[in-house]
Amino acid sequence: MKRTICLLLAILMAAVFVSPVQGKKVRTLHLTSYNIQHGEGLDGVIDHNRIARILKKAHAEVAAIQEVDSVTRRNGGVYGLEEIGRKAKMFSTYAPAINFQGGKYGIGILSKKQPISVHRISLPGREEPRMLLVAEFKHYVVACTHLSLTEEDRIASVPLIVKEARKWQKPFLIMGDLNDEPGSPFYIEMQKYFLFMNPSYDKTFPADAPNICIDHVAMFYPTVSPIATLSYYRTWVGEEQASDHRPLHAKIGIYCE
Repeated sequence: MKRTICLLLAILMAAVFVSPVQGKKVRTLHLTSYNIQHGEGLDGVIDHNRIARILKKAHAEVAAIQEVDSVTRRNGGVYGLEEIGRKAKMFSTYAPAINFQGGKYGIGILSKKQPISVHRISLPGREEPRMLLVAEFKHYVVACTHLSLTEEDRIASVPLIVKEARKWQKPFLIMGDLNDEPGSPFYIEMQKYFLFMNPSYDKTFPADAPNICIDHVAMFYPTVSPIATLSYYRTWVGEEQASDHRPLHAKIGIYCE
């Protein structure tokens, strides 16, 4: 019954509709943003396979992954992103942010198609270095980030993100754990340039009893081909155990030439 309700909500929660543009085709994208807490669930078990199962259930074409280990001691020397990608049948693109326990710790992008190009940009982070990982695909560009816990650093990141977004003449999407909520000074500044796609009333953290929305999917305004459709859906029942965040799934339609 609960699963049926979730599926019905997924269908009903269509948020944006625009009129078709003559001569243009709609490209539908299934996107997931997920802070995986290095693969460790609320049960204390590190399980990359269940993260992969979540991505497969969501039919994710591109997934922005945060807090992912590469050959660290706590992960048993496993390259976490590649392990998830192998099980989900996706290409892995990694951006390490810090050295950690004999390996690396950072963010990544998993994608059904191999990116045309990849760019890594440093962002402010006084408690630890932060990154913006940008992957170019044929009809769009996806960026993944995990922003600082410090508000000043998050706000200082906005012009750097906007500078990168302005380079592209394709729809530019950013996904990730932004460590901030709707209505904050950072969020308001980002809204000058980005359309946020997930509803603020649907919370993403903590996974077992979410009460804040800090994981987001957004599209840069100036390069937006009109959005054809947008729907947002939370998680299937049971996924709240895989990490301390809930995965954020979005399905959007963009117009392609």
